[in-house]
Amino acid sequence: MKTFIPKVDPSQRKWYVADVDGAILGRSAVKVANILRGKNKPIFTPHLDTGDHVVIINAGRLRVTGKNKPNQMSYYRYSGYPGGLKTTTYEQMMQKRPEDVFMLAVKRMLPKNRLGRKMIKKLHIYADDKHPHQAQKPEILKLS
Repeated sequence: MKTFIPKVDPSQRKWYVADVDGAILGRSAVKVANILRGKNKPIFTPHLDTGDHVVIINAGRLRVTGKNKPNQMSYYRYSGYPGGLKTTTYEQMMQKRPEDVFMLAVKRMLPKNRLGRKMIKKLHIYADDKHPHQAQKPEILKLS
């Protein structure tokens, strides 16, 4: 018996556009991570990048469940020096960099290796409803 290895052609990748206005952060990030990884296709192979491109619009209007969660969720950055740990809450991140909130949620669901770094490059996030990817004719993706 021979193992089937799919031929991955980058020009055959689909483009999806998803509006996350009012969507829940974790639930929408799971669906986007599965599409970036290619798990929605019958040719899914764990060691190959078979996923598609995803454009996220209205990332500034994401929400989380729970009334205290915006103040309790923390994002950490460490400079590498003693005392260099910086902490930011979800609420502060949504005001400064709403794109990074969704990108970090999806990135943490992808493989932690060079394949995951290649997959995250297919994610395009915009805080408002304008994006420069109309020429790719993206299909509308329902997240809810």
